[in-house]
Amino acid sequence: MNAQRRGLMNPRTVHHSVAGPAGRIECAIDAPAQVALGTAVVCHPHPQQGGTMDNKVVQTLARAFVQLGWSSVRFNFRGVGGSEGVWDDGVGEVDDALAVIDAFRAPAGEPALPFMLAGFSFGGFVAAEAASRLPDGAKPQRMVLVGASTQKQHVPAVPADTLVIHGEADDVVPLSAAFDWARPQSLPIIVFPGVGHFFHGQLGLLKGVVVQALAPRNAL
Repeated sequence: MNAQRRGLMNPRTVHHSVAGPAGRIECAIDAPAQVALGTAVVCHPHPQQGGTMDNKVVQTLARAFVQLGWSSVRFNFRGVGGSEGVWDDGVGEVDDALAVIDAFRAPAGEPALPFMLAGFSFGGFVAAEAASRLPDGAKPQRMVLVGASTQKQHVPAVPADTLVIHGEADDVVPLSAAFDWARPQSLPIIVFPGVGHFFHGQLGLLKGVVVQALAPRNAL
């Protein structure tokens, strides 16, 4: 891993590059003040529609994890920002996520740490697909999917405790598509009334909902 500091999310953000299947993958890590409980990997929206690891929803999810005491890892898919490679129609991007998970779950051959996995929009598809490919015993402790791309991508079934959040007025991924995906799983969805795909004006509420949902009961 190569590391350097430059402030995008906050002045303490540390930027790493890790080896990926298409070359180096650019990552941004934010850590809590105390010893981290584990690592949360956050996947960003569609690269061909301007999605990067600096997307505001992605940064909001990262902040929520840090508040909960976890280190957050955002990363750019291949061909985005400082990540090498080119767009691979969602196939290689899942491989990128798996490479990042592998690099940060058990760095330098150390014992594996607890980890959580999250994604926004296209990143929600990537997170769910990556989780489905992980072997038993290596699955994320919890998953968070926000505005997951359930209409244009085939999103696999997810664990029953997955936190799924969607905007009622989402014009990129209709709420009806989210329900069609969740219904066969009997999977609850938290719906933000009147809110669009990018949660404009509601990022603070989004962060609060994630923190409240994932916080240990004795911490509330």
